[in-house]
Amino acid sequence: MSEETRLAFAHPEARAEAMAGSEPRDRISLRDHIVEVEIGAFQAERGVTQRLSFNVVVEVVPLTGPVDDDVDRILSYDRVTEAIAAELAAERLNLLETLAERIANRILTEPQAAKVFVRIEKLDRGPGALGVEIVRSGNAQTQIDTPEISAQSPQIVYLSDAAMHSAHLSGWLDQLEALDLPLVLCVGLPDHETPQADGPSAQRRIALLAIEQNGWMLAARDPRLKVVGSRTEIDWAMKNGQSIVWAPSRIVLDAVDGPSAPPQQALDLAVWFAESLQATRLLVIGAEAPVAENVQVRTASVETETLPL
Repeated sequence: MSEETRLAFAHPEARAEAMAGSEPRDRISLRDHIVEVEIGAFQAERGVTQRLSFNVVVEVVPLTGPVDDDVDRILSYDRVTEAIAAELAAERLNLLETLAERIANRILTEPQAAKVFVRIEKLDRGPGALGVEIVRSGNAQTQIDTPEISAQSPQIVYLSDAAMHSAHLSGWLDQLEALDLPLVLCVGLPDHETPQADGPSAQRRIALLAIEQNGWMLAARDPRLKVVGSRTEIDWAMKNGQSIVWAPSRIVLDAVDGPSAPPQQALDLAVWFAESLQATRLLVIGAEAPVAENVQVRTASVETETLPL
């Protein structure tokens, strides 16, 4: 077996040793850290958990003075396991590559971390372990690649099916955009009946897609509106003054701590989404006020021309 092949299948520690420069650094390592989590791009991987094995090696910048047996002076092992836990809790991911990149970026924000080797393997997808390994170097400027929240708390507006077809829609948008706040519109299911499936998982997806179809119908009524479905798109739109319609499928299905309300209760779904965006205001047009602990709710009827803003 060649040295290159041996290193390809060796523990990241061996790879770190082989890649050491003229001034080798100290290292800390995490071996065979197993976590059960939902992850994967295939439909068969949704709704079930599988075991992931994490092996991580971090090259650290040597201390300039004695350690003095002081845990605050070193890069703690806990920082590595906390990085893994934080990224697993952030959102449901499809790819190990994305997870490895985010873990590496988070570890590299530590002042002492100079280079990190991350190997992640799926243990339950076949007769062997399927995985990815990456090597990343960083410095004090390394940023964590996670969606940011707009500095301004957005105005969330829920439109009933009757409200989204109202002749007042354009005037409402004029009033809302005059607030100079990020504007996010949410809609529910259309008034007509949606297809019915036997399984709850399939029915949930059908309902979410029906909400998205309704969102596209709303966006078609005014050129100022754009349909978006990811946190990255939403964050960009809020920072750049783009009024948007929320397409919920991706965020709801990929949420680690998702909404308890089913899509059929679209107004409760809007409350959950408003809270996840740290919004403080929710305007409901054409429906009764929902129960909301952390969001101020106001209501308006579909006949209202001037909104209670």
